[in-house]
Amino acid sequence: MSTYRFGQQIIKSSVVFFQTELSFALVNRKPVLPGHVLVCPFRPAERFRDLKPEEVADLFQTTQKVADVVEKHFNATSLTISIQDGPEAGQTVKHVHVHVLPRKAGDFDRNDKIYDELQRHDKGTEDVPTKWRSEEDMATEAADLKKYFI
Repeated sequence: MSTYRFGQQIIKSSVVFFQTELSFALVNRKPVLPGHVLVCPFRPAERFRDLKPEEVADLFQTTQKVADVVEKHFNATSLTISIQDGPEAGQTVKHVHVHVLPRKAGDFDRNDKIYDELQRHDKGTEDVPTKWRSEEDMATEAADLKKYFI
């Protein structure tokens, strides 16, 4: 597949590093931490409750595989795995997606600050192209992660 849909956005295949029949994983254009990636179902369901049972199973099995690779690749010791389900929960793209963030001791002065950052990272003045990573940087990271799944 040459392009993927993530809500209203078209995602280039160069930033996708893993896929199954029902899900795909991509690098983040504005990660909260290095290695912050997203796992999405192919079908653009807006809310978690809208997923079919087989999509839920595949999404979580894919997230588990991706999380294991991300933790190893970024030399993390823990993970934050999160779904923001609906606008009041901080969801800004109307397409179910799982955030996978590799964590290390001391990466935030207060551990739960990660959730504040997730709420803030893709809203308003925070989500502008000047704050996004380059396509080349994202493609390089995706290529590095893709090697784990070959």
